[in-house]
Amino acid sequence: MNPVIILHAGLATGTVLLFAAIGEIFSERSGILNLGIEGMMLFGAMAAFSTSLSFGNPWVGVLVAMFAAGFLGILHGLVTIHFQADQVVSGLSLTFLGTGLALVLGEGLTGQTVALIPSFDIPLLSAIPFIGPAFFENHSVLVYVGYLFAPLAWFYIHKTRPGMHLRAIGEKPAAADTLGINVYALRYFYVFIGGALAGLAGATISLSVSPGWYSAQTTSGQGWIAVALVIFAQWNPLRAALGGYLFGALRRLILVLQ
Repeated sequence: MNPVIILHAGLATGTVLLFAAIGEIFSERSGILNLGIEGMMLFGAMAAFSTSLSFGNPWVGVLVAMFAAGFLGILHGLVTIHFQADQVVSGLSLTFLGTGLALVLGEGLTGQTVALIPSFDIPLLSAIPFIGPAFFENHSVLVYVGYLFAPLAWFYIHKTRPGMHLRAIGEKPAAADTLGINVYALRYFYVFIGGALAGLAGATISLSVSPGWYSAQTTSGQGWIAVALVIFAQWNPLRAALGGYLFGALRRLILVLQ
């Protein structure tokens, strides 16, 4: 049992949860609960894989995945913001919709090979004993992006003016409206961002962490784990990142012990 290998795998798996959870944090901070993350992730994973198969470029796949899942986010926003439907019901319906679309459109993708997101070492940092091989050696680009994304998301939410507006429309929308903040437009924006990040999480799975398309098993319920992680993290991106990495490492450890 090599702790470096366990931590290395945990960071990769944790990156998936990090993107999905932070996307959900943005959505919930704006006042919109989204329980459709699992469906969005699966739809994003399928979109990324099929696009990479068609174009031979994983980054085109990532972009398509983000916009595809972001579109589902806009649909959720339309139902909950414009028509003021129950957010829980809409989110669960979105999970079924995203899953159904992914399974239908992804038929025939199983067993295909596509261009994947490249992995590489970080010079100098990868030579640090223990930490280097675990954190900075042979990781996907998106894992390294995750290292920066979590603190940047925290800084954005807590230390910037747009972040203050985000918290205001979620906590006191009436007061925000009186200050001239467009509550509806911002909520649509952040629901889209939440969906796009769920799509990014799905693309991270199918093009990096667990390359391939395995139908409904591609995401294996990680969207629900991301939703739970948001509550565990108390809507803090840094805690969400730590929780995601911890869960990823524990998941790998359990597989090793089996």
